[in-house]
Amino acid sequence: MDVSDLLTETYDRLPDLVRAAVDGLSPEQLRHEPGPGANSIGWLVWHLTRIQDQAVADLLDAEQVWVSGDLAGRFGLAADPDDTGFGHSPAQVAAVRPESAQALIDYYGAVSGRTLPFLAGLSPADLDRVVDEAWDPPVTVGVRLVSVVEDDLQHVGQAAFVRGLLGAD
Repeated sequence: MDVSDLLTETYDRLPDLVRAAVDGLSPEQLRHEPGPGANSIGWLVWHLTRIQDQAVADLLDAEQVWVSGDLAGRFGLAADPDDTGFGHSPAQVAAVRPESAQALIDYYGAVSGRTLPFLAGLSPADLDRVVDEAWDPPVTVGVRLVSVVEDDLQHVGQAAFVRGLLGAD
């Protein structure tokens, strides 16, 4: 298995995990915060999708899925390309209001639909390209992709845990 296949295999597992975390949940369940200041399922899945959308768009030098079309409206938000959820206050977390589980599934599906073909075309040399020199050592495409999938897997696991707290299984 080459590195492109390995990344594709890893990222290709996320759509099913996202669907399992949200499918069948009501808007109220998606917005339920399991404790004061805790993140809701809707916010967690929105955030992991925003992170992947922003990172892959940057790697492709393309517009984010979030700002093309009316996805943001389905979440009660503006199409701000810089709003990914990092540093969100409890009020900002609560402001992420997906209209349905399908809104989350659709958004993740659109981002995944862009990510997987990108991964399929990567060579080992592509993974070594530096994309952010603000860090020491500088961040490469490979490091960025690993960081994104690590973040995505943590947050989809958290969403599944909160779903279990709801007794929605």
